[in-house]
Amino acid sequence: MLQVIGDPIAHSKSPIIQTTMLDYLGLDIPYTPHLVKKGDVAQYLAFAAANQVTGFNSTMPHKEDLVPLMDELGEEVQRYGAVNTVCLRDGKWVGHNTDGDGCLESLVYSGMWPARQVVLLGAGGAARAVALRLAQAGAERIWVCNRTLSKAQQLCQLDPTGVLAPAGFDLDTLARLCSQSQLVINCTNLGMNDCPHQFEDFSFLDVLPRDAGVMDLIYYPAQTQLLQQAQARGLNTCNGLPMLVYQAIFSLEYFLNRSLPRGELAKAVFARLAQV
Repeated sequence: MLQVIGDPIAHSKSPIIQTTMLDYLGLDIPYTPHLVKKGDVAQYLAFAAANQVTGFNSTMPHKEDLVPLMDELGEEVQRYGAVNTVCLRDGKWVGHNTDGDGCLESLVYSGMWPARQVVLLGAGGAARAVALRLAQAGAERIWVCNRTLSKAQQLCQLDPTGVLAPAGFDLDTLARLCSQSQLVINCTNLGMNDCPHQFEDFSFLDVLPRDAGVMDLIYYPAQTQLLQQAQARGLNTCNGLPMLVYQAIFSLEYFLNRSLPRGELAKAVFARLAQV
């Protein structure tokens, strides 16, 4: 049995995505959501081991709490400091993180990669995985823009390549950096439903090159104001759904311990999600 844990968890699209892929592969493996409160993840590991759970995905608030509880860690977890995929291997819990690979694959899928220079908005956990993976993938410069500059500086210090550079979130800074970039990625919650704060000005999009891309990791709503404004300017756009799908594909590869037909699985999942 496979599961996804988090709090809240009822909203998760992971059961639909993973079940669609398992059905496509002809595998009769249940994948279910399981509510786990903050601080209870160690107890969940005992429950999982006793109930034939061979792997699970984790979402908020457990990604960082799982790191010290794993018997083994993938090298990407050591970079990102968070776990979103856990497999039981020979009686040991092995933690992985597929967020970075999922983002990169979704950018390729959307025609936004490669990009030499990137403006990345935010410096939280999602931004860390995205920034470090794109630096590894060949970006020449990634500006990590954050209202609290010290958080951007802390993220950039994790990058051994020297590609990441901290920057502010003020309009003048965003405009200056966007004029030099081919890609903007929003890793903040600005634009999310019920978020108390929103973007106040989108004029920084005006200076992006005509062939630039704008990605928003938010997928609910499907079209944030950022993406609407980017589309109005004729820019290529992508929400967070392809990243969600591709990180799930990489997770399933870990669960099954084999390579999978990623393009076929993605096509099947996008078709299924269009029906719900």
